[in-house]
Amino acid sequence: MIPQDTVNRILDTAQIVDVVGDFVTLKKRGSNYQACCPFHNEKTPSFSVSPSKGIYKCFGCGKAGSVVSFVMEHEQMSYVEALKYLGHKYGIEVKEKEES
Repeated sequence: MIPQDTVNRILDTAQIVDVVGDFVTLKKRGSNYQACCPFHNEKTPSFSVSPSKGIYKCFGCGKAGSVVSFVMEHEQMSYVEALKYLGHKYGIEVKEKEES
């Protein structure tokens, strides 16, 4: 189990545009970013990332969520694995403690 303060630090540090941008090419549209959805095949971008809200949403296939759920979905990881991935990306040490 990852301590809650470490989880909070990862969630506060992880920037959704930065993380999603590692996997797709984002283009700025107003205050948000758009791209072709990485979860289904499309030619016209319907995938939107909102840095102010910290969420993504595809208006084609309906997938949506936070930075952690994006990593989980795109990389087929569990919640803990996604947190470890983000912790590594941002240089945050993730120590698991055993439940007693």
